[in-house]
Amino acid sequence: MRSMSRQALLAALLLSISLPALAVENAERLEADLRALFAEEGTLTIGEIEEALIRDRVTAHDLHFAGPDGQQLWLDRYVVSGDYDRPDEVRVEGIRLEAPGREQSRLAAETLRLDGPSRAVLPLHEETWPADVTVDGLTVEALSVEFDAPASGSGAAKARGRIAVERLEAAGVSRDALEALEVSGVKGKAAGDEELGSGTFALAFARVEGLRGLQGPKEARELDRLEVRDLALDFDRLVASLASLAVDGDMRDGEGGVRLEALELDLARMIALAPEAERTRLRMLSNVLADGSGRLHLDLDSTGRWESGEDVTRLLGELTLTADEAFGWAVDADLPVRLPKGTAPADVLARRAPLEEATLLGGRIDAILSDRGLFGRLPTIMAAQQGISEAEFLAQARTQAEGFGMMLGPEIEALFTGLVAMMAGEASELDIALRLPAESELEALSADPLALPERLEMRVERR
Repeated sequence: MRSMSRQALLAALLLSISLPALAVENAERLEADLRALFAEEGTLTIGEIEEALIRDRVTAHDLHFAGPDGQQLWLDRYVVSGDYDRPDEVRVEGIRLEAPGREQSRLAAETLRLDGPSRAVLPLHEETWPADVTVDGLTVEALSVEFDAPASGSGAAKARGRIAVERLEAAGVSRDALEALEVSGVKGKAAGDEELGSGTFALAFARVEGLRGLQGPKEARELDRLEVRDLALDFDRLVASLASLAVDGDMRDGEGGVRLEALELDLARMIALAPEAERTRLRMLSNVLADGSGRLHLDLDSTGRWESGEDVTRLLGELTLTADEAFGWAVDADLPVRLPKGTAPADVLARRAPLEEATLLGGRIDAILSDRGLFGRLPTIMAAQQGISEAEFLAQARTQAEGFGMMLGPEIEALFTGLVAMMAGEASELDIALRLPAESELEALSADPLALPERLEMRVERR
């Protein structure tokens, strides 16, 4: 018993000696690493460094970095927890960054927490991290960014704006990839955008999974999944809202797709905001698509999948697009193909490999076009524009359909006469069935689209 007491006393004595020494060592390392990080780019001041004796934690207080071009970074606290060489967590509080000059910007965040970083001191002031820097998880609370960019050489307006994010979380962060990124409570405003003009935007939630290829060209990047909920845009040239968007881009499991729910375009407000010269065109668009209601509602559901055999791969796809009070469009495709050696079906469906290099072994594409009000409105609107009666417009349309038939064949004539029948109220749907030629190179078919009517079997039925 006395031996155990002596051992415990000795252990406590050794611990009381080693912990302060270890804390001092980590404090010195943190200060040295922080100063080395900023040494070549400006000056760094540190208020004090505090060591925790009970827990493996070292904290630097009141950091201020001043760069050579006037950029400044303030950090209230920089906290490293756990083994200094491989920390459990790095927590940064009270972040403020200012970058003056031609492209002025300001960034602020209440808290930045990094779980399992590969090093204790991270290059927070750099736009691109070194390749060996990785983070298991990242959380940012109360993030805000302000920017004030100059006008471009093409004469575009000066761009200004602000973005605020309630919470941002990421997992598996590296220089080239993100396992997951999630944001919530996003609000912002922008002025001088070349495409949209000025306005505001809001996003309740968005999540990205499996984002790869960040260091490569944009067209080569890969995305497994994307989810967006409750997006609202109110700009000079676009006023819209979106209930939800889900994208499954991971084709490795044999299936992927896109689902868009309740995309609404506020055409009436877009007309009111548009320049006088553009309002007539927008009013006509509103009359055609939305029957003058000023709101266009769209839903989209698209899936693609593949079934692979020894020599033949079947590429299957379905798409449904609905525009309320306008039209419906549904497509069902089944294409047996022979892919080039070394090409995986998932690469074709994810557009990492061109479908044109495949050999078509027949197949079918069936489509249904349905009228939900659009085609019934077209004769009235088009006749008024041309200053003729609706009967005269429909007669001209039938004559043009016959002309297309003389040039491109009876199948194309059947398609266009079917469209005229929908405008005349004689049909509400067109059923289009295509049967594709076997042993055909898709590249050759796409290179000569005018020859397609002769090579395809096409049937058009009215209902």
